[in-house]
Amino acid sequence: MNILGISAFYHDSAACLVRDGEIIAAAQEERFTRKKHDYRFPSEAIDYCLREGGITAQELDYVAFYDKPFIKFERLLLTYLTYAPRGLSSFIKAMPLWLKQKLWMKMYIAEELDFEGEILFPEHHESHAASAFYPSPFQESAILTIDGVGEWTTTSYGTGRGNRIELMADLRFPHSLGLLYSAFTYFTGFKVNSGEYKLMGLAPYGEPKYVDLILDKLLDLKEDGSFKMNMDYFGYCAGLRMTNKKFARLFGGPERQPESKITQREMDIAASIQAVTEEIMLRMARHVHKETGMSNLVMAGGVALNCVGNGRVLREGPFENIWIQPAAGDAGGALGAALAVWYQFLDNERTVSGDGRDSQKASLLGPDFSNDEIEAFLKEKDVPYKKLSDAELGETVAEILATEHVVGWFQGKMEFGPRALGGRSIIGDARSPKMQSVMNLKIKFRESFRPFAPSVLRERVADFFELKEESPYMLLVAPVKKELCFEITENGVSGLDKLKQVRSKIPAVTHVDYSARVQTVTEQDNPRYYTMIKAFAKRTDCPVIINTSFNVRGEPIVCTPEDAYLCFMRTNMDYLVLGNYLLDKKEQKKLEHDIDWQKEYELD
Repeated sequence: MNILGISAFYHDSAACLVRDGEIIAAAQEERFTRKKHDYRFPSEAIDYCLREGGITAQELDYVAFYDKPFIKFERLLLTYLTYAPRGLSSFIKAMPLWLKQKLWMKMYIAEELDFEGEILFPEHHESHAASAFYPSPFQESAILTIDGVGEWTTTSYGTGRGNRIELMADLRFPHSLGLLYSAFTYFTGFKVNSGEYKLMGLAPYGEPKYVDLILDKLLDLKEDGSFKMNMDYFGYCAGLRMTNKKFARLFGGPERQPESKITQREMDIAASIQAVTEEIMLRMARHVHKETGMSNLVMAGGVALNCVGNGRVLREGPFENIWIQPAAGDAGGALGAALAVWYQFLDNERTVSGDGRDSQKASLLGPDFSNDEIEAFLKEKDVPYKKLSDAELGETVAEILATEHVVGWFQGKMEFGPRALGGRSIIGDARSPKMQSVMNLKIKFRESFRPFAPSVLRERVADFFELKEESPYMLLVAPVKKELCFEITENGVSGLDKLKQVRSKIPAVTHVDYSARVQTVTEQDNPRYYTMIKAFAKRTDCPVIINTSFNVRGEPIVCTPEDAYLCFMRTNMDYLVLGNYLLDKKEQKKLEHDIDWQKEYELD
């Protein structure tokens, strides 16, 4: 039985194909259209999933959409009526798309796919819950979903047992941890629904001096993690802005303009809202544990991508084991919707592996390209290359990394979710003090303060980080081992100047608070990536490399060999590895009609 899951029309549209409970394929639309966070109907992602499954849309048994459009429309209407006449311009802007398209979702999907079968609509947080529980390695667990908003729900918790999910309680719009965090993202000058990672990365540079102000003026926070927001300070119910003038007065002036200089105020605001978010996540986790009595926890929803908060829930919370959906945001809703139909609607039996492994297939669920396809592309474009054997590949790349060169790494299937996990990665030497700034400014063309994640051999993770558990999806932050860290004397150093201080023996992946967003790598999940890191470890006695997503600022992660080649040529990457083919930048011909990314982002 083939079930297609779809998420669309908010942000990060995606598609997923599930066959008899097995995840066959999943991908975000942005990877194909090259439009970051593409929200449009995921036609190209659907085409990929159907090709991967070897079927046509007419051979699907069910299609599942990740939320209920009519209930979401009800929320919009009631919210507009509550705040009228404020919000009229927002209402006028939103209505045409709803009246033309979103309200007729069943008809729209049927026409787009030429599909005459049954189309089902799980609730938004049911889709999140299904994406968290069903692929997890647990036969039973507590479930916690936290995001901006679905139909009405913004947070929910419940239990998963066998093939059944039961959601027990929720928080409702407008009271939302995701929207609260997004409001601060907006106020500090970053883009909502994409800049939240930046806010989290900025937090360690500041002091949490606004925590009491937030808890006093903006939130009524209860011991169980539930809260009410003081909507006098927020604009998202009635308009197109997240915050208002009253919010600005509270924090001593207007919001930071995008691309303007980041000041100590923004750093302190980031530190404060991050501390509040972590406290709320911890209180929620304790309450869910108390109510469910479960020893395992699974999480999804956009806030579950807050890996600093996740790390604290793991270390300080009451649960023995935690599993987080790697595509925790709306993209993962497509996966959850399909799995909800297979298990919850059709009541099919669910079994877990028993060896602690999940059924997400390392989240390597997107397109892959054979060596023949890669070579055909290289020859067509007359690109100089050297072909390496499987045995040569790991050793050669390890040697390149050890000499402080940066490599674009394109192997196997593309990742599903926002993280590059060794399929579409840019990699470098974690021991290099200069590598963070080089990769941020010269290759990623992004803000210098943003940290890079380490990929580490699973069996060596405890040697370098305060982490015993697996973290295959880069969703847990852990402290770097104290014996690897250097004591820093601040001597008046503050703000972004902290970047210049070498804090550990792996400085390129050590954030200013001595933490790192860890990805553990196993041979079973990603043999080629594992072999290469192992070769680097043999050469350097360091089983840790930098792993960042293969893209530049403002663009999605690369999907095809051509995407990878263009990104390689437009940046200061030194080498590109496409399958078994090695490209040296020094041998390449300059692109015609090229983009000057350095000028584009006005970086020094």
